[in-house]
Amino acid sequence: MNFDCIVIGSGHAGFCAALSAHEHGCRHVLIVEKAPQQWSGGNGYFTAGAHRTVHGGLGDLLPLVHNVTSDSVSLIDIEPYTAEEFARDIMRLSDGRSDPGLVAALIDGSRDTIEWLARKIDVHFTLSFNRQAYQVEGRQKFWGGMALSVVDGGKGLIATHLHAVQSAGIEIWYETPALNLIVEENTVVGVLVRKNGETVSLRSYAVVLAAGGYESNRTLRSMHLGPEWSQARVRGTPFNTGDGIAMAHDIGAKLTGDWSGCHSTCWDALAPEDSGDRELSNQYTKSGYPLGIMINLRGKRFVDEGEDFRNYTYAKFGRAILDQPEGVAWQVFDAKVTKWLRVEEYGDDVAQKVTADNLDTLAGTLGYEGKDKEELLVTINKFNTAVRAYKTENPAAAFDPAIKDCLSTTSSKVSVTPPKSNWALAIDSHPFTAVKVACGITFTFGGVAIDPHTAGVISEKTHKPIKGLYCTGEMVGGLFYGNYPGGSGLTAGAVFGRKAGLEAARSSRGKLDPSRSKRGDPRC
Repeated sequence: MNFDCIVIGSGHAGFCAALSAHEHGCRHVLIVEKAPQQWSGGNGYFTAGAHRTVHGGLGDLLPLVHNVTSDSVSLIDIEPYTAEEFARDIMRLSDGRSDPGLVAALIDGSRDTIEWLARKIDVHFTLSFNRQAYQVEGRQKFWGGMALSVVDGGKGLIATHLHAVQSAGIEIWYETPALNLIVEENTVVGVLVRKNGETVSLRSYAVVLAAGGYESNRTLRSMHLGPEWSQARVRGTPFNTGDGIAMAHDIGAKLTGDWSGCHSTCWDALAPEDSGDRELSNQYTKSGYPLGIMINLRGKRFVDEGEDFRNYTYAKFGRAILDQPEGVAWQVFDAKVTKWLRVEEYGDDVAQKVTADNLDTLAGTLGYEGKDKEELLVTINKFNTAVRAYKTENPAAAFDPAIKDCLSTTSSKVSVTPPKSNWALAIDSHPFTAVKVACGITFTFGGVAIDPHTAGVISEKTHKPIKGLYCTGEMVGGLFYGNYPGGSGLTAGAVFGRKAGLEAARSSRGKLDPSRSKRGDPRC
C-alpha cells in the first residue's frame, strides 16, 4: 500500500505535519495511531491550548483572536514579546543547555506558524484572560510573556484539526500501532504496522514521527527519570510509551536531550494515576501556588512559590512535589487571595478543598499530628513574621499578581528558607483553604535529534539527516532541559510539524502520482 507521506501519531504536532504535507503537494497522506479513536489528539487534547509566540503587543494579536470586543480593547494591557525575550526565557530556564539552533528555529517560526494555524487550519485563538491575565484596577493585565489560547482549549484545538484533516481527505487509521521503519539503501521508505491483528507493510516517500515521549511508560520513567517517577500521575494520553523513539533508534537515529528531565506540574492528588481524564483534562492542574504557599506532609515549605511567574516554574515544581514525602503536598491559601484562584482549576466541581476558620483546625483536618502539626504551625508563623517584617521596611510595596511585585519574605532582620520572592502575603485571614496536590507528568525532554531547518532525523553514524525520515512534537530532543516556558510545547510541535510536512513533500517531488497531485508551494 503506497502513500506520499505517513505520519505516526495523531496529536497536534502530527496533525500539523500531515496538513503541511498535504498543503505542499502530498495528496495521499496517512496518519497511523495506535490509540483508539476516542483517544485521538495525543497530549494536545489535554492542554489549555496555550501557544507562546513572538508578537508586537495587543494590536498585533487582535486580528487573530475571537474573544475581544471593541469596547474592551482599551482596558487590556499586553506588552510586546520579542524574539530576544523568548530566547532568553528558554535559555535561562534550561541553564543555557538548549540547542541554539532548535531554539532559533522555534522562535523564528513561531509568529508565522500561529498565523498559519489561524488562517489555514482555522484554529480559533483567544486572549487567555482566564489563565494569563489578572484584573488589576479595572484593567486586564497580561503577564509571563504569553497571551494566546484556543477556544475550548486542547479539546477545541484537536476538534479543529480533525475537521481540517477530514476536509483535506487525509486518512487516519486508529488502533494501528507502528512496529518498525522500513529502510532501503539508507532511506526510510515506509513503516510496518499492525492493523486488525495483521502486520501490514506500508510504503511511503516520507515518514514523519510524531508519537510523543515515554511519559506513560512506568518502566522507562523509572529508568531515565528515577524510581520515584513511578508515582507520578500521567496528565495526558496513556499511549505515549516511547515506541517512536525506539523505532528511530533501531535504525540508527541519534538520541539527544535531557533524558533525566520532563515537563511536570502541580496536579490534583485525586486525579487518575495512569492517564488523563478526557472530560476534566487540564482542569486537574493546580497552578495557583504563587498566591499562597506549598507545605509537605512534614509541615515544611520546599519551594519559592514566588520565584517567577507560574509560566516559568510549574514545569519544575511538579518534580519538587514528587521529591516530598509520599510525593504529595498541600497548597494553602487565605481569604485575601482565594478570589484570584481560577474557577476551572479550584471550583467546587473540580477540586476537593479543605477549609477552616483557624490554622490549628486546618492542620488537624489535613491530617497533621504531633511534631508534623507543630512544624506546620511554626512554618506558617515564621512565614507570616517574615512577610510583616518586609512590609514594615517597605511600606510602599503593594501586592500585584500581574507583575513581579517584589513583595517578599526577605528583610534586613528576618528571612525564611526557602524565601518567597514575590506575592508574599501573610496567611492570616480566614477562612483558610487547602488543596492536596501531586506531580503530574506531561511529556519527557529526551528524544530524537533533528535538523532544526528541515526537522529531518539525524543519523548517529553520519551526523546527517536520514533520508525520508522527519520528526516533530514531544519526540524531539534537545529543545528543553530541566524546565520550559509555558506554551512553548504546542508552538514547537506546530513549527517543526510544518517543516516536516514541507520536507516530506520535497522528498516526494517527482515521485507523486500525477492523478493524485496538484501544484503546491513553488518551493516544492
